[in-house]
Amino acid sequence: MPKKVDHEQRREQITEALWGIAASRGLEAVSMREVAAAAGMSIGLVQHYFASKDEMLLYATARLRDQLRERLGRSLAGMGSARPRDLVRALLLAMLPLDAEARTATLVGVAVFFRALNDETMAARYREGRALLSAAVAERLEGLTADPATAADALLALTDGLASDLLLGHLTADRAISILDRQIYQMTESSVRLTE
Repeated sequence: MPKKVDHEQRREQITEALWGIAASRGLEAVSMREVAAAAGMSIGLVQHYFASKDEMLLYATARLRDQLRERLGRSLAGMGSARPRDLVRALLLAMLPLDAEARTATLVGVAVFFRALNDETMAARYREGRALLSAAVAERLEGLTADPATAADALLALTDGLASDLLLGHLTADRAISILDRQIYQMTESSVRLTE
Protein backbone atom coordinates (compact mmCIF):
# COMPACT_ATOMS: atom_id res chain seq x y z
CA MET A 1 0.00 0.00 0.00
CA PRO A 2 1.44 3.43 -0.95
CA LYS A 3 2.52 5.72 1.82
CA LYS A 4 0.01 8.52 2.52
CA VAL A 5 1.67 11.93 2.18
CA ASP A 6 0.57 15.01 4.08
CA HIS A 7 1.05 17.67 1.40
CA GLU A 8 0.56 20.58 3.79
CA GLN A 9 3.21 19.13 6.10
CA ARG A 10 5.61 18.92 3.14
CA ARG A 11 4.95 22.55 2.24
CA GLU A 12 5.62 23.49 5.86
CA GLN A 13 8.86 21.49 5.84
CA ILE A 14 9.98 23.32 2.69
CA THR A 15 8.94 26.68 4.16
CA GLU A 16 10.85 26.07 7.39
CA ALA A 17 13.94 25.16 5.37
CA LEU A 18 13.55 28.36 3.35
CA TRP A 19 13.15 30.40 6.55
CA GLY A 20 16.31 28.85 7.99
CA ILE A 21 18.31 29.85 4.93
CA ALA A 22 16.75 33.32 4.74
CA ALA A 23 17.33 33.94 8.46
CA SER A 24 20.98 32.98 8.30
CA ARG A 25 21.99 34.16 4.81
CA GLY A 26 19.16 36.25 3.34
CA LEU A 27 16.66 35.55 0.59
CA GLU A 28 19.28 35.85 -2.13
CA ALA A 29 20.85 32.64 -0.80
CA VAL A 30 17.56 30.80 -1.27
CA SER A 31 17.51 28.44 -4.24
CA MET A 32 15.54 25.29 -4.99
CA ARG A 33 18.72 23.26 -4.47
CA GLU A 34 19.55 24.91 -1.11
CA VAL A 35 15.99 24.53 0.15
CA ALA A 36 15.82 20.90 -0.94
CA ALA A 37 19.08 20.12 0.86
CA ALA A 38 17.97 21.93 4.02
CA ALA A 39 14.57 20.16 3.93
CA GLY A 40 16.20 16.77 3.38
CA MET A 41 14.41 16.09 0.11
CA SER A 42 15.11 16.06 -3.61
CA ILE A 43 14.89 19.12 -5.83
CA GLY A 44 12.20 17.30 -7.80
CA LEU A 45 10.08 16.95 -4.71
CA VAL A 46 10.43 20.66 -3.90
CA GLN A 47 9.48 21.45 -7.51
CA HIS A 48 6.44 19.19 -7.16
CA TYR A 49 5.12 21.63 -4.54
CA PHE A 50 6.54 24.86 -5.94
CA ALA A 51 7.16 25.42 -9.64
CA SER A 52 9.59 28.29 -9.06
CA LYS A 53 11.58 30.10 -6.41
CA ASP A 54 9.16 33.02 -6.63
CA GLU A 55 6.17 30.76 -5.98
CA MET A 56 8.00 29.26 -3.01
CA LEU A 57 8.82 32.74 -1.66
CA LEU A 58 5.23 33.93 -1.99
CA TYR A 59 3.98 30.91 -0.08
CA ALA A 60 6.65 31.36 2.59
CA THR A 61 5.80 35.05 3.06
CA ALA A 62 2.10 34.19 3.37
CA ARG A 63 3.00 31.64 6.05
CA LEU A 64 5.18 34.25 7.76
CA ARG A 65 2.17 36.58 7.90
CA ASP A 66 0.03 33.72 9.28
CA GLN A 67 2.66 33.00 11.91
CA LEU A 68 2.74 36.66 12.97
CA ARG A 69 -1.06 36.71 13.15
CA GLU A 70 -0.97 33.58 15.35
CA ARG A 71 1.72 35.09 17.60
CA LEU A 72 -0.28 38.31 17.94
CA GLY A 73 -3.39 36.28 18.74
CA ARG A 74 -1.54 34.32 21.44
CA SER A 75 -0.27 37.56 22.95
CA LEU A 76 -3.84 38.85 23.30
CA ALA A 77 -5.39 35.57 24.41
CA GLY A 78 -6.76 35.72 27.90
CA MET A 79 -6.43 39.50 28.14
CA GLY A 80 -10.21 39.92 27.92
CA SER A 81 -10.99 43.20 29.66
CA ALA A 82 -7.43 44.46 29.81
CA ARG A 83 -6.81 48.18 29.42
CA PRO A 84 -6.37 49.24 25.76
CA ARG A 85 -2.84 50.42 26.57
CA ASP A 86 -1.97 46.89 27.77
CA LEU A 87 -3.39 45.41 24.56
CA VAL A 88 -1.20 47.73 22.48
CA ARG A 89 1.80 46.72 24.57
CA ALA A 90 1.04 43.01 24.10
CA LEU A 91 0.76 43.41 20.32
CA LEU A 92 4.03 45.30 20.03
CA LEU A 93 5.92 42.96 22.35
CA ALA A 94 4.80 40.03 20.20
CA MET A 95 6.61 41.66 17.27
CA LEU A 96 9.97 41.87 19.03
CA PRO A 97 12.52 39.06 18.63
CA LEU A 98 12.39 38.01 22.28
CA ASP A 99 12.48 34.24 21.66
CA ALA A 100 13.89 31.88 19.02
CA GLU A 101 10.68 31.73 16.96
CA ALA A 102 10.27 35.50 16.90
CA ARG A 103 13.98 35.97 16.13
CA THR A 104 13.77 33.72 13.08
CA ALA A 105 10.55 35.39 11.95
CA THR A 106 12.13 38.84 12.35
CA LEU A 107 15.24 37.84 10.39
CA VAL A 108 13.07 36.44 7.60
CA GLY A 109 10.92 39.58 7.72
CA VAL A 110 14.03 41.73 7.30
CA ALA A 111 15.11 39.59 4.34
CA VAL A 112 11.63 39.95 2.80
CA PHE A 113 11.77 43.71 3.32
CA PHE A 114 15.06 43.99 1.43
CA ARG A 115 13.76 41.80 -1.40
CA ALA A 116 10.58 43.94 -1.53
CA LEU A 117 12.66 47.03 -2.28
CA ASN A 118 13.25 45.61 -5.79
CA ASP A 119 10.25 43.31 -6.23
CA GLU A 120 6.88 45.01 -6.68
CA THR A 121 4.87 41.85 -5.91
CA MET A 122 6.66 41.42 -2.61
CA ALA A 123 6.42 45.16 -1.93
CA ALA A 124 2.65 45.09 -2.42
CA ARG A 125 2.30 42.14 -0.03
CA TYR A 126 4.56 43.89 2.50
CA ARG A 127 2.53 47.12 2.32
CA GLU A 128 -0.72 45.17 2.67
CA GLY A 129 0.56 43.39 5.78
CA ARG A 130 1.88 46.60 7.25
CA ALA A 131 -1.47 48.34 6.69
CA LEU A 132 -3.25 45.52 8.54
CA LEU A 133 -0.81 45.81 11.44
CA SER A 134 -1.15 49.59 11.58
CA ALA A 135 -4.93 49.29 11.61
CA ALA A 136 -4.85 46.70 14.42
CA VAL A 137 -2.66 48.91 16.61
CA ALA A 138 -4.59 52.09 15.75
CA GLU A 139 -7.87 50.39 16.67
CA ARG A 140 -6.53 49.67 20.14
CA LEU A 141 -5.30 53.26 20.48
CA GLU A 142 -8.75 54.74 19.85
CA GLY A 143 -9.58 57.08 22.72
CA LEU A 144 -6.03 56.98 24.06
CA THR A 145 -4.50 59.52 21.72
CA ALA A 146 -5.73 62.31 19.45
CA ASP A 147 -4.40 60.65 16.28
CA PRO A 148 -4.43 56.84 16.62
CA ALA A 149 -3.23 56.21 13.06
CA THR A 150 -0.12 58.36 13.45
CA ALA A 151 0.55 56.97 16.93
CA ALA A 152 0.24 53.42 15.56
CA ASP A 153 2.71 54.15 12.75
CA ALA A 154 5.12 55.76 15.21
CA LEU A 155 4.93 52.81 17.61
CA LEU A 156 5.42 50.32 14.77
CA ALA A 157 8.44 52.27 13.52
CA LEU A 158 9.86 52.24 17.05
CA THR A 159 9.20 48.51 17.31
CA ASP A 160 11.03 47.93 14.02
CA GLY A 161 14.03 49.87 15.30
CA LEU A 162 14.01 48.02 18.62
CA ALA A 163 13.82 44.71 16.76
CA SER A 164 16.89 45.66 14.70
CA ASP A 165 18.81 46.69 17.82
CA LEU A 166 17.86 43.42 19.53
CA LEU A 167 19.01 41.38 16.53
CA LEU A 168 22.35 43.19 16.51
CA GLY A 169 22.78 42.91 20.27
CA HIS A 170 22.81 46.67 20.75
CA LEU A 171 19.95 46.43 23.26
CA THR A 172 19.03 43.81 25.80
CA ALA A 173 15.46 42.55 25.89
CA ASP A 174 14.84 44.37 29.18
CA ARG A 175 16.11 47.67 27.76
CA ALA A 176 14.05 47.34 24.57
CA ILE A 177 10.91 46.58 26.58
CA SER A 178 11.59 49.55 28.86
CA ILE A 179 11.93 51.88 25.87
CA LEU A 180 8.72 50.55 24.33
CA ASP A 181 6.83 50.87 27.61
CA ARG A 182 8.00 54.44 28.06
CA GLN A 183 6.91 55.44 24.57
CA ILE A 184 3.49 53.80 24.90
CA TYR A 185 3.03 55.55 28.24
CA GLN A 186 4.08 58.94 26.87
CA MET A 187 1.81 58.65 23.83
CA THR A 188 -1.22 57.67 25.85
CA GLU A 189 -0.67 59.36 29.24
CA SER A 190 -2.65 62.56 28.73
CA SER A 191 -5.66 60.78 27.22
CA VAL A 192 -5.60 58.11 29.91
CA ARG A 193 -5.52 60.78 32.64
CA LEU A 194 -8.55 62.43 31.08
CA THR A 195 -10.56 59.19 30.98
CA GLU A 196 -9.52 57.65 34.34
